[in-house]
Amino acid sequence: MKPAVAIVEPKTPGNIGTIARAMKNFGLDDLKLVNPPEFGRDSEAYGFAGQAREDVLPNYDDVTFDELVENYHTVGLTATTNEDASHHVRFPFTTPRELAENLETVETDTVLIFGREANGLTNEELARIDEVCSIPASAAYPALNLGQAATVTLYELRTLTVDEYQLPDVERERADEGEIEGFYGAFSDLLDTVGQPAEKHDKNMRMIRRLFGRAHPTGREIATLRGIVRRANERASSSDSHRPRRNDT
Repeated sequence: MKPAVAIVEPKTPGNIGTIARAMKNFGLDDLKLVNPPEFGRDSEAYGFAGQAREDVLPNYDDVTFDELVENYHTVGLTATTNEDASHHVRFPFTTPRELAENLETVETDTVLIFGREANGLTNEELARIDEVCSIPASAAYPALNLGQAATVTLYELRTLTVDEYQLPDVERERADEGEIEGFYGAFSDLLDTVGQPAEKHDKNMRMIRRLFGRAHPTGREIATLRGIVRRANERASSSDSHRPRRNDT
């Protein structure tokens, strides 16, 4: 079930638009705002929202924090956490990736609650929230920009929110084996031309085969590399032909 996204007392319309855009990117459309600033079609909210300006942003719900707590399973997003169980206001907490795994088994209306730009959610608000989520970041500076935090979180939830989610198609068309063998032949010729010791030839060619075997080069890549090696071989041959011999006068 896709979660809703709520922002508590945002001050900057641009952040509202940025979050609406991130929602659109990752398949979410239920935006709720608690005490938002005024913003219109000519504001940064719409300017930053991209295509979300047509549906997600204008259809937001103006709600209270009480309404969120009373009607949803609530997840509070915070940069500051407790490191032990001595206090439970901000502990225990999950990462966005762990949250995605947890929500896969939950059949209930859920809302992700983001706090204010300056100081996030208060301890009083977090005390009323069902679970806490935090993005792992450097201890020296763990606080992300509000829009960045929402984008990272929603990205991690994409397996739950993007219809028919699948990994990007990264299948590559490996070059024909004949093309690759032609490259190996050209490279072998270059080794001979530059005077590579014969006893190292087989070892070096085996290394090249292993390297390209892992790389799965495309036809275009192999053609380009073969052309470079061929020109290098021609240049090396030309230089060798003009090099003075020991018996030259």
